[in-house]
Amino acid sequence: MQNCQMPKHLESKRTKCVIYTRVMGYHRPVESFNIGKKGEHKQRVKFLEKNNI
Repeated sequence: MQNCQMPKHLESKRTKCVIYTRVMGYHRPVESFNIGKKGEHKQRVKFLEKNNI
């Protein structure tokens, strides 16, 4: 993670970023999870699928 400062003139243009994840076949915002489910979400392993062309 980079530690940089946001220019003051751009501060007013910032918006909240809502992260969604797929749970049990449908998408839900992570912010609506309880504390245990948020912990599980942070522990998930992310991977990139290789192109086999």
